[in-house]
Amino acid sequence: MNETNLTPRQNFILALINQSQAIGRSDVEESLANRYPSSKPTIARDLAMLVRKKLIKVSGKGKSTKYSAFLSNHLLRYIDEKQYFTLEIDQRSGATNFDFSLFNHLHDIFSVLEIENLNKINKSFAKESKKLPNDIYKRELERFVIELSWKSSRIEGNTYSLLDTETLIKQSIKAAGHPKEEAIMILNHKAAFEILLTHKDKFKKITMSQITQLHNVLVKDLSITAGIRNEAVGITGTTYRPLDNNFQIREALEKTIAAINTVTFPLEKALIALVFISYIQPFADGNKRTGRMLANAILMAQDYFPLSYRSADGTSFKEALILFYEQHSIIHFKKILVNQYRSALETYFK
Repeated sequence: MNETNLTPRQNFILALINQSQAIGRSDVEESLANRYPSSKPTIARDLAMLVRKKLIKVSGKGKSTKYSAFLSNHLLRYIDEKQYFTLEIDQRSGATNFDFSLFNHLHDIFSVLEIENLNKINKSFAKESKKLPNDIYKRELERFVIELSWKSSRIEGNTYSLLDTETLIKQSIKAAGHPKEEAIMILNHKAAFEILLTHKDKFKKITMSQITQLHNVLVKDLSITAGIRNEAVGITGTTYRPLDNNFQIREALEKTIAAINTVTFPLEKALIALVFISYIQPFADGNKRTGRMLANAILMAQDYFPLSYRSADGTSFKEALILFYEQHSIIHFKKILVNQYRSALETYFK
């Protein structure tokens, strides 16, 4: 069942249970009292329906009855993001520290059915590109690079418009009234993608040096320290604090690389790269940019279409990451990735 077909009250109940180890009906009733006042029979019917649809599971009897998440993977817990972000940062009961146990769950993020359905619509990037006359291919490639460079930079707060970005990349003309760093950020994206395109076969197996080299290109001339950081960093909008020990950061990054190289489904590899580079925050800055570019490197190495994120909402992107930081739920970011991949297949190199 698609969670979006649930009523707001049922979504609230599902999110409440998914954020708990196991809770009783009285806990659900108490939590609903102020937001969705309901009778006990109504709440009982909602809980029974969620159990029947295998969205939650029930254990015990009578007063000992408990409800908990029904999951094949801890990372796939459903959280109602609209309800979650109605709470102020300090009111949210999310994780505040890095959790190494999450590496135990980096498998089966996509179900067999999801993989089958995505394989049905998949296209070979190499074959589709070769179908195009050379001049059209070059124009399509330029369009993709412009839109990727614009949107990825936009997510980071860059104020260049899409047309400003097109003028910068095509004519090397900087937009008036913008800090020079914004132009540098966009051009660094272009340079990084050109490296991926030229050396895509090298990214079939990911290494630490590849990640640090991508980061170096993306932050060149931006007064950002290169290499794995030695200091603590904070993230706006969340109480989550990434690791601050260089040895542990490297350990987490190595575990991420091992996970990427172990799973076989390209979109699952890309998802791990996107989320965990951001979760670890191995660099002083430029982590999300590096994650997005690494994900594209992985996809292109596997002959998948790269993602421009053109239609991605910047706020939803950030909220999906915060849900992972605080609740360890990857489901919303997974949805963004799949939607952007579908968009890439429908939009580019046609």
